[in-house]
Amino acid sequence: MLDDTYFMRQALAEAQKAFDKDEVPVGAVVVANNRIIARAHNLVETLNDVTAHAEMQAITAAANVLGGKYLTNCTLYVTIEPCPMCAAALGWSQISRIVYGAGDEKRGYSRLAAGVLHPKTTASYGVLAEECATLMKHFFEKKR
Repeated sequence: MLDDTYFMRQALAEAQKAFDKDEVPVGAVVVANNRIIARAHNLVETLNDVTAHAEMQAITAAANVLGGKYLTNCTLYVTIEPCPMCAAALGWSQISRIVYGAGDEKRGYSRLAAGVLHPKTTASYGVLAEECATLMKHFFEKKR
């Protein structure tokens, strides 16, 4: 069954790819009509680009698939709460829905820039939150 848990598992698979590349393990997928149209993970270190977050990569890939800049009628599944930069880009994309796994108490948009999403965008969280948070925790434990 293709539900939020299924799509978040796909985002977690992307996060694992980032982890394996020694990137901060955030993964994302964009879904339209119950079909994944974009998959992405953090590439900040690989591309030496501070804007190469999973969400930014996913927005670009999805826009290319759709042939336009707006992601209306799409859902972004992302393992960790978007930062304000990514949330603002998601707002500009007019994405319909955002589902994230674990919150980010330090850099998450809901604490730092709560009003940045498009007014019609809905956001929910907590899908596979423990698994999403655990991967992030393991990554930073490995760094210390």
